[in-house]
Amino acid sequence: MKKAMIPACVMLALSLVVIVGSQTFLSPCVHEDGSFGPCHWAGRALMGLGCANGVLALLVLIFRKARFGVYMSAMPVCLMGILTPGTLIDLCHMSTMRCRMVMQPAMIILFAATGIAALLGTLSSAKE
Repeated sequence: MKKAMIPACVMLALSLVVIVGSQTFLSPCVHEDGSFGPCHWAGRALMGLGCANGVLALLVLIFRKARFGVYMSAMPVCLMGILTPGTLIDLCHMSTMRCRMVMQPAMIILFAATGIAALLGTLSSAKE
């Protein structure tokens, strides 16, 4: 496996954690009456951004000639993932809610790590 493929595998793994986590163990808070709050839609948006990063990681693994551009296109998606919970889409107002204590910091860390992997992939594919 070439060095330029390792960041794509890391991106794919982190994207799967975001996709599964945003709907299960890192999901936003659930309201007792069954209604949806804004944090529910933030979780859905994060799942979509995780899917986009996963597709980009697969494209790197499939199309080796376009690595640089695909890695570059993953970085704005990661920035959107960092800004979505709490900045672009509001979360619950209470700081003790699950969406603020679990989902927001976990997604920021996961998307930042994915962005770092994309940056490393960009740097390694630019040298080739």
